[in-house]
Amino acid sequence: MLLGSGWKNWNISRDRVESVAEHIYGTCILAIAIDSEYEIEVDLEKVVFMLVIHELEEIYIGDLTPFDKISIEEKRNIGKEAVIKVLDGMLKQEEYVKLTKEFNDAITNEAKFAKICDKLECDIQCKIYCEEKCLDINKAENQVYLKNEFINKLIKQGENSISDLFIENDRNIFKGEEVEEIANYVKENDILKLRDY
Repeated sequence: MLLGSGWKNWNISRDRVESVAEHIYGTCILAIAIDSEYEIEVDLEKVVFMLVIHELEEIYIGDLTPFDKISIEEKRNIGKEAVIKVLDGMLKQEEYVKLTKEFNDAITNEAKFAKICDKLECDIQCKIYCEEKCLDINKAENQVYLKNEFINKLIKQGENSISDLFIENDRNIFKGEEVEEIANYVKENDILKLRDY
């Protein structure tokens, strides 16, 4: 089972973390829920399809994060080669490769929305781990990340948890009143308490 390595980078103290498959399912449900509750003008079927296949590259290259010291361009190039390899022999290989490129380029409304759902689901999961006390920004092992210029800037602005850092890092793609509202809600509320409703 493929696991997101980003959590391990932050020294999560949990035996099991969200798998890539669980993340993909979460992004799809999030897209459906947002589409239901807000007037988002997108082809939802295309968004869900994009969300399902955009992580195919991780089968070969794993879950690369900014801490892996790889440029976005290099990640896209090796990611594209990995997707081509995964889809080798499929009749719709070219169509699916184009769809993953569309997701990565984030120019169309569908790709932008899919990218938002991808990031927001990760931020929600991070918030849950922080509430479970599995992620702690103050762990000695995490001090190396706190030297990162962007992270350091956020901490000086008052962000005091890893989930706050995740949300603020993704803030630039959370365009639109609806998504800002959701991101702010996640940041300001206890997500685990919602399970009691």
